[in-house]
Amino acid sequence: MPKQYKQNYQQSKQSSNKTNILIIFILIVMIVHSGFIIFLYNKTNIIYSDMNGLNTQLTDKIDKNNQDIQEKINELTKTLSQTQGTISNLNEKISSIKAKTSSDFSGIIENSLKSVVAIQTNVAQGSGFIISSDGYVITNAHVLSKAKYANAITPDQESYSMDLIGYDLNLDLALLKIEGQHPYLEFADSDNIQAGEKVIAIGNPLGLSFSVSEGIVSAVHRVGDNNFPAYTQTDASLNPGNSGGPLIDTNGKVIGINNFKLSGENLGFALESNYIVQGINKISKKEMNQTIINN
Repeated sequence: MPKQYKQNYQQSKQSSNKTNILIIFILIVMIVHSGFIIFLYNKTNIIYSDMNGLNTQLTDKIDKNNQDIQEKINELTKTLSQTQGTISNLNEKISSIKAKTSSDFSGIIENSLKSVVAIQTNVAQGSGFIISSDGYVITNAHVLSKAKYANAITPDQESYSMDLIGYDLNLDLALLKIEGQHPYLEFADSDNIQAGEKVIAIGNPLGLSFSVSEGIVSAVHRVGDNNFPAYTQTDASLNPGNSGGPLIDTNGKVIGINNFKLSGENLGFALESNYIVQGINKISKKEMNQTIINN
């Protein structure tokens, strides 16, 4: 073999070996690179899975904490509501005790006045009181006699036009309605009234808005002009303008509606509460097919 050819052959062989080595190296690098990518992919999936699990656990804990917080808020709200109710009841009892054991009716009057209205018509004026939160008002029917309109004036000087629902001339009762939500008076059982009990008459006598007078029950179940034994006699001062106002007991409940006064001193009469309830429910049943006083 010629020397030159031999040299070329050796060089070619060396070059081929280098190429093979380079190819093998590249293949090794590619294999390592692919393995690294697969490793990273698997690792990423594991981390992502762990993060999802952690996120789920965290969400569950947050939801549980929110639920616990809401339950505690509800419990606290209920406790506060019960506490306020207890305080309100306690204040009412304190006012009642003060009224029964002394001449201090201030607490009873302050609460009751919120539900009393002055009634003004084009021909007369009188009193009335609210008997439901949605604004039903009662007064004496004679207060509205010959009236073309009637307005109710509250103690804070708000004026409301009044719609007449109906009336009972035998009991001298009228049922009216004003708009809005209002504090109202509740009725006592007039069968439990006894002579000698302290009472308060509230109304607008002689145009003197929202006046009160103290007295006692002189007698019960007096017979009126309608021949009903339906009237409580009281020595509480009743004057023109008091008609239609409430006669309340020391618990702030209505025992009668101030109706009329005989000539002479300290002879006032109020239609008893049980007759009021029956009469008003009879009117509302006839005019609206429902009763509005539930005692």
